[in-house]
Amino acid sequence: MERRRVGWIASIVGTAGAWFIYALVWLFGRTYRRPDIDWLVGPMGGDVIGDAPYRDVAAAEGLTVERDSRNSGLVPSFEALRSDSFDPSKTHPLVREFYEHTTAFAMDVWSQTYFPSNIAMYLLVKTICRQVDQLNFPLSPLETAHGMVSEIISLRRPDGSVRYTGWFRTLAYQRHVLYTGFYMTERAPDAPGPCVKVVFPMPRGNATVILRPELGAGGSLILDSSGARFGDSGFYRMQARARDRVHVWHIKSLKERFHVYVDDHGVLRCDHSVKFLGLPVLRLHYKIFRHANEAALSA
Repeated sequence: MERRRVGWIASIVGTAGAWFIYALVWLFGRTYRRPDIDWLVGPMGGDVIGDAPYRDVAAAEGLTVERDSRNSGLVPSFEALRSDSFDPSKTHPLVREFYEHTTAFAMDVWSQTYFPSNIAMYLLVKTICRQVDQLNFPLSPLETAHGMVSEIISLRRPDGSVRYTGWFRTLAYQRHVLYTGFYMTERAPDAPGPCVKVVFPMPRGNATVILRPELGAGGSLILDSSGARFGDSGFYRMQARARDRVHVWHIKSLKERFHVYVDDHGVLRCDHSVKFLGLPVLRLHYKIFRHANEAALSA
């Protein structure tokens, strides 16, 4: 009885929280015609996310779904990111290999949250994220200590080319969906070159992150979402309005940064940080290594 009561309260709070977010999108966002922002438009979700968007998007766009794809990467070709401001050939070979052949790698992950932003994140995850089964960020190191289940999903056009690469990740602890993501490369109007675009479907909308690639020390890769204006890299929250229109809020104060690098011992690592209003919200650290069978084949 007590568990049902807690679940009922969480459902009510989650619904209220979702409507509060919708209100913020409508208050701070603007309506656009889809053709006018084709660089930003991406897959949207139904009432519950999980892995459903991969099937739904494939059916809507006439794509085939390749689950647990082999020899696939988040960025099928790193050359797609080449521009005057970013030279892919200068990245460390192991960094490039990870992005082009992600399925050959596994990872350990550690998490850290920060006060006071962790209070808001706790409420967000425990209500809305649990309810829609999407973006269940780890709230304590224990949730990542049990490991992470990672699956690369290729969504292919009839000619066999990749339209989207899905990265479906669940926390082994209680099997919550960390995120259902769609990866692709995209040229935002005000970005200096092609960017990595990641779309996270949400109910009748999505959260889209446009990440600008930069070359770091030692051939490391930095992906940064800190664009200053609409049309640049950044975090965009989108809600469907009509068949050809969407409402978009560019949340300039929400910034993500990935730093993928090889340490002094030759180990591939990634630092992922999220900040809101200049305050740290979440930090994830990944140790990335080849699957045992891949390491044996390359030995």
